[in-house]
Amino acid sequence: MNDNRKQLWQAVKFTLFSASAGIIQIGAFALLEIFIKDYWIPYLTSLVLSILWNFTLNRRYTFKSAANVPAAMAKVFGFYLVFTPLSTWLGNLAESAGINDFLILIVTMLANFALEFLFCKFVVYRGKEDTLKK
Repeated sequence: MNDNRKQLWQAVKFTLFSASAGIIQIGAFALLEIFIKDYWIPYLTSLVLSILWNFTLNRRYTFKSAANVPAAMAKVFGFYLVFTPLSTWLGNLAESAGINDFLILIVTMLANFALEFLFCKFVVYRGKEDTLKK
């Protein structure tokens, strides 16, 4: 498979796995929103669930990486050390401005999708793609 096709297929897989993680995040968020009215608790809980799902699938099937799992997860954790407080703070600001919680969540998830793909591709798995033995 030529490099352009490989890159495209990789982006498609990342998108599909991210969509499945998004479904998990929205489902968990919706369930928690029934019982917990503060934005940040359902958001953080659903975000953690989607991160774990997305990391596991993308490491194995998208990037096919045998990279040290704790090291790769630590890098992803570093990404979320920046992304999570910023997105939570901005989400709370948006909610207090009267913007719908689900609209905030969708915009945040789209930003997360794009930024996480770039971070995984160029930081987490750089030089370690296609190293997983089948």
